[in-house]
Amino acid sequence: MTTDQTHDIKQLISQMTLEEKAAICTGVNAWQTVPVERLGIPSMWVSDGPHGVRRATVPDDMMAANVPATCFPTASALAATWDRDLIYELGQALGEECIALNVDLLLGPGVNIKRSPLCGRNFEYFSEDPYLAGEMAATFINGVQSKGVGTSLKHFAANNQEFQRFSISAEVDDRTLREIYLAGFERAVKQAQPWSVMCAYNKLNGTLCSQHHWLLTDVLHDEWGYKGFVVSDWGAVDDRVASLAAGLALEMPGPQPRRVQAVIDAVHGGTLDEARLDEMVRQLLAIVLRAQETPKGGTRLNVDGHHALARRIAGETMVLLKNEGGLLPLRGVNKIAVIGVTAREAHYQGGGSAHVTPTRVDVPFDELAALAGDAELIYAPGYKMEEGFAQAMIDEAVAVARAAEVALLYIGLPPFKESEGYDRPDIDLTDQQVALIKAVAAVQPKTVVILNNGSALAMSDWIDGVPAVLEAWMMGQAGGGAIADVLFGKVNPGGKLAETFPLKLSDTPSHINFPGEVGQVCYGEGIFVGYRYYDEKDMPVLFPFGYGLSYTSFAYNNLTVSAKTFKDVDGLTVSVDVTNTGSVAGKEIVQVYVHDHEAKLRRPQKELKGFVKVALEPGETKTVSVTLDNRAFAYWDPRYNDWVNESGQFDILVGSSSADIRETATVTLESTQQLPPLINRYSTLGEWVSDPAGAAALTPIMQMFQAHAPTGSDMHGIDFFSMLRDMPLLKILGWFAGNLPTDPDTMVDQLVAQVHNA
Repeated sequence: MTTDQTHDIKQLISQMTLEEKAAICTGVNAWQTVPVERLGIPSMWVSDGPHGVRRATVPDDMMAANVPATCFPTASALAATWDRDLIYELGQALGEECIALNVDLLLGPGVNIKRSPLCGRNFEYFSEDPYLAGEMAATFINGVQSKGVGTSLKHFAANNQEFQRFSISAEVDDRTLREIYLAGFERAVKQAQPWSVMCAYNKLNGTLCSQHHWLLTDVLHDEWGYKGFVVSDWGAVDDRVASLAAGLALEMPGPQPRRVQAVIDAVHGGTLDEARLDEMVRQLLAIVLRAQETPKGGTRLNVDGHHALARRIAGETMVLLKNEGGLLPLRGVNKIAVIGVTAREAHYQGGGSAHVTPTRVDVPFDELAALAGDAELIYAPGYKMEEGFAQAMIDEAVAVARAAEVALLYIGLPPFKESEGYDRPDIDLTDQQVALIKAVAAVQPKTVVILNNGSALAMSDWIDGVPAVLEAWMMGQAGGGAIADVLFGKVNPGGKLAETFPLKLSDTPSHINFPGEVGQVCYGEGIFVGYRYYDEKDMPVLFPFGYGLSYTSFAYNNLTVSAKTFKDVDGLTVSVDVTNTGSVAGKEIVQVYVHDHEAKLRRPQKELKGFVKVALEPGETKTVSVTLDNRAFAYWDPRYNDWVNESGQFDILVGSSSADIRETATVTLESTQQLPPLINRYSTLGEWVSDPAGAAALTPIMQMFQAHAPTGSDMHGIDFFSMLRDMPLLKILGWFAGNLPTDPDTMVDQLVAQVHNA
């Protein structure tokens, strides 16, 4: 914002009455902000997203969001592309649709971490990994906002379940918050500056996110340098005065006359500083006025162009999970059994506030027919999308499969299992769907299962019996055509999983702590979320993070690093040659992980810190490079309340998935960080000797220990110093009080002062 614009906004605020300032901080209806006509302050229209514009026909009706718009693949699908350029292009298209539909700000993307596959809203979120989630969100935001339309990064923060989402308190330690649950938000804010950030419904460590000053002001604005405003999720505000004081500028939906009056009364009564209200108005007005710089309306939806884009994007989201014997792509097939109700009724998006009214929907069966040439397609529904079991439908499907050369099973996870508003009861398909897959595979050895779902599924009951599985996600309105493109080889699947698929629900990191009880959910797994946990436990999974097959193959060679020894402030560049060793063109996602050899705090075995998607013709080799900054090697140390880079060795792991590391290099980091000592009067002997200044101060004490320590048979084989290592120095000195120049308390205080002065 320019100096002139800042001055203009201050002038506007100075002319506003207290009543106008209080009113503008709450919506005028379900989708618009309050205008102040006498000062020329317009209303701003916001609309649900994030994978399509959910524009309302009537501004005061939250449920009347039914204006047709392009329904793109959901976030869980988009993340599987690992393609920044493609996500940026998607964002641009969404920005164009907002302009055509008279929308100033799109409510999305959702960057919450997939802590558990049970979260009913996981289809709206990108990943279990904060780096990947943050990169996807930042690119999405930059794409939308390049068109002069705003976004709302959500749901801030630790909204990782639907169970009791309005009241549950997510109990999360500081390190876990910083490294996992805030890191994606931080990356998106710093790289893209979304116009708004939407607070979560839930509490964070006992305080509602809508009135969490540390979260909304101390971290978001003061620490990360955020320049936009905070908006509530719809109905998230409990105490309007407290939320304003905490940093929440806009409460939605409106109108809320009693809330407005409460703000006025609080200013008059001295419980809310009017300067704080002015700051919230300033943040909001800056975006309201910015939105007016891009004229809305006057253009038409690019229906055909965006439908084609949605098909292209959906094709890139597909993850080929299994393909025994090269069953896919289909070639020379004359009779195809198409089984599954979702082949006729596409299951392409999730339920709740993200549900878009599409401009049109590709029917998967029809798209198959269009590409199948002279092949005959025979159909059986196989199951219903409602609860219940029907053996007759399975019998019909078996007959159809037996009569064909190959069976394509379209399996959509029903809405009663997966939606906003409630969590999944399990990670299984329905009993009917499992029985159907088993029965069809028993009579048709060439069976392909095509999955439409928003998050991880368990497949152990049936996957060994089928040769091919395609994860097609909630693939958007053009996904039916994209599936056909992949099945017939028009598109080589290049997507990779942005979340781990576990063997069973009880294997998942949060299993014993999800979804909580008595109003709290404990994030007891800490930083060990997703692949971090499975690595640490050395636990087998169904499909690892970053996994995905292709119709071709890739080789990795010649890993190089810009320096074997480097300073944290300089970062490191990693390069590797990737070769398409197959016979068809394809795309590979090169993933770069970092492993710390030794740290003062426990760290994961590996963490994703970079990736590149590269397109290669058969036989072609390209060199790809990833730059790692100092944060790629850092961890959050709550003792310092800061990110810490420790000197030492790190492995650079480059591979095709988190479980398929192809090339490794070891580098040495030299930290330039100057950290204060952590020694205090209760520090253990081990903590003293591991701190350089502490060890130096303790030299005469250690000599005394050695002179007076028991040895030989008196210790019965016990290592005296190992026994003392985890005891506070103060307690140890008490045993040697007779050999000290002063009492233990005084001596420890003197040593602590010596260390801190040093």
